[in-house]
Amino acid sequence: MTRIALIHALAHSVAPINDALAHAWPEAVRMNLLDDSLSADLARCGALDARMHARFAALGDYAASTGADAILFTCSAFGPCIDAVKRRLAPLPVLAPNEAMIDEAAARVRAGGGCVGLLATFAPTLATMPAEFPADVALRTALAEGALAALDRGDAAAHDRAALHAARSLQAMGCSVIALAQFSLARARDPIAEATGLPVLTTPDSAIRALRERLNPLIAAG
Repeated sequence: MTRIALIHALAHSVAPINDALAHAWPEAVRMNLLDDSLSADLARCGALDARMHARFAALGDYAASTGADAILFTCSAFGPCIDAVKRRLAPLPVLAPNEAMIDEAAARVRAGGGCVGLLATFAPTLATMPAEFPADVALRTALAEGALAALDRGDAAAHDRAALHAARSLQAMGCSVIALAQFSLARARDPIAEATGLPVLTTPDSAIRALRERLNPLIAAG
């Protein structure tokens, strides 16, 4: 059976990807590694330093040692650290949380025009993730102020209201598709789509599609 290692830096990311996998790929075996101090430490120090890179390397090595067929990171503010793990563990498939959604969003804009609206709840994401988009894709960004703090205190409704407010600001900027940067934002997809009338992409759904495409040929060959 296919074994997927899921590596999280936020506790809120665990349920969305596990729920999405249970629905879209129930036969996949899932393992979850959570270090919620990663996001707290990044927010505190504001830099992806050598120590942070070493921590990601250790997490990747451990996941690979369990026999994982692929690794999916769900923490969207750590792109350079994840890229280093990809190089370290190649040819093992290692997927950054954003890359599949970015590819889908870019394809939509290239085909239909407009720009991508990137919505985040974790401020450091907006410092690193925009650089991951292709240079030819127009991008606007918005931070859902207070949304993550609302989730932390168990107020999901306040989280969703903040996300919807940010999504409407992206719509007002002329965005033609909205990309939800955090895995924990997937819960707000349907309300945002209904309120804005725009296509809304989530990291869990895009990542699962990409993983299945990558692993199925490998599984068939094995």
